[in-house]
Amino acid sequence: MEASMKNICLVAILVILGVAQLEGAYGAGECGKSSPDNEAWKLVPCASAAQDENAAVSAKCCSQVKRIGQNPSCLCAVMLSNTAKSSGVKPEVAVTIPKRCNIPDRPIGYKCGAYTLP
Repeated sequence: MEASMKNICLVAILVILGVAQLEGAYGAGECGKSSPDNEAWKLVPCASAAQDENAAVSAKCCSQVKRIGQNPSCLCAVMLSNTAKSSGVKPEVAVTIPKRCNIPDRPIGYKCGAYTLP
């Protein structure tokens, strides 16, 4: 009886650990554990460049775009996020920032919703 109780406890612990592992697998989105809205705040230096395609793009903006752009789906999600939209970002202008920053390894032709990164 005592051995079967230990086995039941062991199985229960393994089930709990297994469920905990499954929960963690669903936590990552386009930008890993961070949401696109949180990542959008890191692109504040790009605000004017994302509203006017003739505006200068700062070095700080380019470095953030390059960092986030290592994951093209995250960059797209950030550019199309609610935070970006509510701050007046024009997606058709925002997708031109990687090219305007002269990022050589940008995802050419990668589609962000209805927009294509140049």
